[in-house]
Formats: sequence, C-alpha cells, structure tokens
Amino acid sequence: MTTARRQLIDAESTPFYHVINRCVRRAFLCGEDALSGRSYEHRRDWIVDKIKQLSSVFCIDVCAYAVMSNHYHLVLKINLATQKRLSHFEVIERWTQLFFGHPVAAKFLKGDSLEEGERLLLDSLIGEWQERLGSISWFMRCLNEEIARKANREDGCKGVFWEGRFKSQALLDEQALLACMMYVDLNPIRAGIADSLQGSDYTSIQERIEELASPQSAPVALKPLLAFDGAAIATEQCGIPFHFADYLELIDWTGRAVREDKRGFIATTRPKLLAELGISDDAWITSAKEFRRQYSGISGRWDAMCAMKAKCGGKWCRGKQQSASIHPD
Repeated sequence: MTTARRQLIDAESTPFYHVINRCVRRAFLCGEDALSGRSYEHRRDWIVDKIKQLSSVFCIDVCAYAVMSNHYHLVLKINLATQKRLSHFEVIERWTQLFFGHPVAAKFLKGDSLEEGERLLLDSLIGEWQERLGSISWFMRCLNEEIARKANREDGCKGVFWEGRFKSQALLDEQALLACMMYVDLNPIRAGIADSLQGSDYTSIQERIEELASPQSAPVALKPLLAFDGAAIATEQCGIPFHFADYLELIDWTGRAVREDKRGFIATTRPKLLAELGISDDAWITSAKEFRRQYSGISGRWDAMCAMKAKCGGKWCRGKQQSASIHPD
C-alpha cells in the first residue's frame, strides 16, 4: 500500500531528501528526439530556473540537481529555522508570489485594521501557508505543474505529463547525503553523455565549478545552491557538512572510476573524505553507480533507517548490506 507523503517526509527526522520525477511513458522532458529531429533542450532551462525561483520563495535549499532527458533529480534541504522565523508579513509576501492569497491578507498588508473574525481567519491562513512554505510536496507541486503546462502547451496536447507523484528518499546522515549528491551529480557521466564534470550540463556540480571560476557570473536575483560549510562547528552548521574542496576531489576521483571507458580505474591516492569516513573504494564506487536502487525511501545508518521506518508505520527496510558498507564501524 502506498505510504502517505507526510509520513515519508519528516523534517524533524532529517532535513535532507532526494527527489526524482520522470515523464509519463518516458516521453521527452529535454534532449533531442532522433526520430522527429525535434529538440527539447530548452526545457532544461525551464526546470533549473523554476527550481531556483521556488527555492527563493520556499524555505527549501537546493543541494544538488541533475536534469536528464526524461527525468530529473534534486537533493533538497528543508530549512526549518528559516521557516519558523518568518513573520506574518514575510509569509504572506512569499505565498502571494505563487498564489492569489486572500482578501484579508491583502487588507493586512495595506495596514488596515482587522475585525476579530478577520484576525482569526488571518492567523489560520498564515499558519497553513507557513507550513506549506517548508513542504517539499508543495515545492514539487509548483515545479511540476508549471513544467507540465508549458510542455503540453508547446506540444499542443493535454493530459498527464509526469509519471505519477514524485519519489523521495530520506537522507539520514552525512554518508547518505554525500553518496546521494555524488550519485545525482554524476548522472550524465554515468549515463555516458558527458566525459567530465565541466561538461555535465544542467547539473549542480557544473554550476558550482563555473561559479568557482567566475564568482560574479551567476545572476544575483536567483538563490544560490546551498553552500558547503564543513569548516563550521557541527552544532552551527546550516549548509552541506563538508568542505567543497574535499567534495570536488572525491567526485573527480569517483567520476573517473565510473566511466565506462575507464572500467576498473582506481587512482593511487584515496580521496580525503573516503579515508576520513573509512569507506572502501569498491563500496563507494558501487554506491555512486547504484544509490537509487540500493535503498527504498530511506538511506542512512541501518538502526536509524529502521527507526524512521517504524515511525512512519512500516516494518521493512531495504539496503542493510549497502548501509553497512558506507557506515563501517
């Protein structure tokens, strides 16, 4: 039986989630149709631009993304601290960037006095909108509905564009987050459509490398990707808990190892992150290739996976052996 989304996504258990959405019948989301000769490449820009715009409205940060020909991957972080700090004005301002809002909210913004019944209604609306601004389900709804409408309008058709509701994976710890981001960023290389990180178009790793080379090139109006803050004290970290230099070293090493034309390639020097986490080369490379299939809706240390599964009413987890391989004692 399908599990309710509110049980699969629990920001108190973990703020990090991997989400995936695929086109119905594996139709073209992006890419080029070899049969018709028609190009859909411009739709990649639609998705990346919409992700950035929604991230600036929602209390949700983007850690990683990859836009492929018939599906896309995102690694998202729910920013609970920002969500809880929002004032009434900020909640209304953000929500009305996406939806019409309500007359009583417009009245509040203009500074007009509210009657008691209107105040009660406003409090109820703000509570609802504030909760939704930290919801991955609402984030994905806004993203998918707009892309589906634009694609159907462009194709001159109606009907379902996406293959059902998005799939999600909870990432319970640093190892799971690192493995998932690596899996997402390496999608084009693993699929054989790119031979380098710089050539991996419409991925977060390409964007990060380009920003590193030209820090002022990104449009300031768009919210940037979530930063790496491995240098921060653990209790004060609000970004990705690694140093970007270490992540870049690891993804370069991993990308060379998963390339089909370099099968079996292993560099003599192990990346710093693998050494620190104690993960074997073989286990890491397998994870980079198969992360999505290794687990179901949860990834992390096995006992934590079982605890979250029990919390949401389930009884069985997949990935015990894989979890042990990237969480060596």
